[in-house]
Amino acid sequence: MSLAIALLRLTGVLLIYVSSTSLSWAAIDTYEFSSDQQRERFQVLTEELRCPKCQNQNIADSNAPIAVDLRRKIYTMLQAGESDKTIIDFMQSRYGDFVLYNPPWDRRTWLLWSLPFILLMVGLFVLGRLLWRRRSQPQPQALSEAEKAALNAILKESEKS
Repeated sequence: MSLAIALLRLTGVLLIYVSSTSLSWAAIDTYEFSSDQQRERFQVLTEELRCPKCQNQNIADSNAPIAVDLRRKIYTMLQAGESDKTIIDFMQSRYGDFVLYNPPWDRRTWLLWSLPFILLMVGLFVLGRLLWRRRSQPQPQALSEAEKAALNAILKESEKS
């Protein structure tokens, strides 16, 4: 019995060890920059650009192989002295507007940018129509004294039955 308990404990310790060290096997990008300004540009660019494979994750946070390649490409372009606009234009031409968190206003994206305002206007129009209809419906009027007396008489008769 004690041998079984010892084996279970050993198995548990090995599982904990293997699961904790597997994280340290993951590749970590290490780039050497010539200046702090270049390192900041790299961080800003990788946080501004969306990973083409991931749904809504930037290149800096993604572990997808394409994100690793894009970080490497950004690094090499920065080392070559390319401007931020040149790097963003390269990524946009290669992966489309999806790679940008804020796509530009043009004929392809006008609906994307305009849709929230259009929906707001439609919602306000529908709300206005509902309020106008409610206001235009006749309001119930209070009962006159004669009607109240007749109603009370009917109620008393129904209680007696």
